[in-house]
Amino acid sequence: MTHDHPAAPDRGTSRPFGRLITAMVTPFTADGSLDLDGAGRLAQYLVDEQGNDALVLNGTTGESPTTTDAEKEALIRAVAEAVGDRARILAGVGTNDTRHTIELAAQAEKAGAHGLLVVTPYYNKPPQSGLLRHFTAVADATGLPIMMYDIPHRAGTAIATDTLVRLAEHGRIVAVKDAKGDLAATSEVLARSDLAFYSGEDALTLPSLAVGAVGVVGTSTHFTGVQTRQLIEAYEAGDPTTALALHRRLLPLYTGIFRTQGVILVKAGLAAKGLPAGPVRPPMVDATADELAQLRADCAAAGLALPE
Repeated sequence: MTHDHPAAPDRGTSRPFGRLITAMVTPFTADGSLDLDGAGRLAQYLVDEQGNDALVLNGTTGESPTTTDAEKEALIRAVAEAVGDRARILAGVGTNDTRHTIELAAQAEKAGAHGLLVVTPYYNKPPQSGLLRHFTAVADATGLPIMMYDIPHRAGTAIATDTLVRLAEHGRIVAVKDAKGDLAATSEVLARSDLAFYSGEDALTLPSLAVGAVGVVGTSTHFTGVQTRQLIEAYEAGDPTTALALHRRLLPLYTGIFRTQGVILVKAGLAAKGLPAGPVRPPMVDATADELAQLRADCAAAGLALPE
């Protein structure tokens, strides 16, 4: 599988971070400390075997609420060294503190990230004027391209259509990870801006493509990457019948990976495959035997065997 060297995306790039992106889990050792060697090996698996164009590090699936700033930096360096020559590294830097987000953005840029994922400030629920100021301040402070992350069911606040369109005028705000679940609103932003949209929900990849999205930032794509890439490429090639067949085949795992918090089942599945993962950190809890059995059933339903 060949990958172009990750050039610096610019406003004229229709898919600035490629098509297939996985929000990578952060491997830990048995005692819960950061497993940098494992992170490099997992990144290689995701890029070389699962076909990812880019990886998100330090997102929620990467357990960013429970990793330190120093751990976040070390993870970026390790993964950039492992796959940075053939995949783009997107660093999750979003917090609910603009100043801290800017600090993490500077740290990520220095550590070798190619872009930033910036989530809506969560819990403190700023108004739209505050969101505009937050994203603009981060974009002004970095040299890296930014993917905004619109996920109102976690953040507590949606990025309004008009706010997204205004933010699209910034030269470094190039993309959106769209987990709003409102395809009409997505359609309007796409019609009024040149933002690149990536589905933030695995199961909405195909319908998102239908309204103009360019790819997905996935969780189940730790396992479904090859087939999800085929889905996207089939749709882009004018073969919606094949894309729909893949969507329906993969749906049990697209949805099943979220029967509990996604990182819990991803780590359980990776461990079953003998890949680096390790335990989750509290307040997450590791998958139960019943949850792992259900994951095996969901994988089987999607045509993807998980080793016993």
